[in-house]
Amino acid sequence: MTAPNALDHVRPVFRRILVWAGLLALGLAVVGGVVGLLVSGTPGLVGGLLGAVLSVVFLGLTALSVLVALRASKGQMISGAFFGIVMGTWLLKFVLFLVALFLLRGRDWVDFPTLAIVIIVGVVGSLVIDVVAVATARVPIDVPLPGSSSAPGKSDTRN
Repeated sequence: MTAPNALDHVRPVFRRILVWAGLLALGLAVVGGVVGLLVSGTPGLVGGLLGAVLSVVFLGLTALSVLVALRASKGQMISGAFFGIVMGTWLLKFVLFLVALFLLRGRDWVDFPTLAIVIIVGVVGSLVIDVVAVATARVPIDVPLPGSSSAPGKSDTRN
């Protein structure tokens, strides 16, 4: 018995996550940019907008890595290719995050506290999006039930 192909069933869930991530990014950019502008002027606006961009890039990389990994592993979520792509992307995100913070820290044109708060709100928002999208997904599993005609060696005796 082969493992069921998850590609066709999981793809809509992660597409939904990407759409919601875009809406989250738009909301973060508007609210973070306006609040940052009111609190610390132009550097706050830049911090809010950069925080929104970084948040959506990191969230999008997660969803895209799963979609690419599913395609590369031909829908087999238990393959080494799947785990390698997803974990490699996670490592890449971690490195990019550290590099971005290192490059932006101490710059006069960006308000670092606004940037950090918007990124934190983006991370929490992305976690909520992931949980809601996965929890409300209706992904079928192809497992024969006892007594069904599709079970190997069993016949359905119901009329």
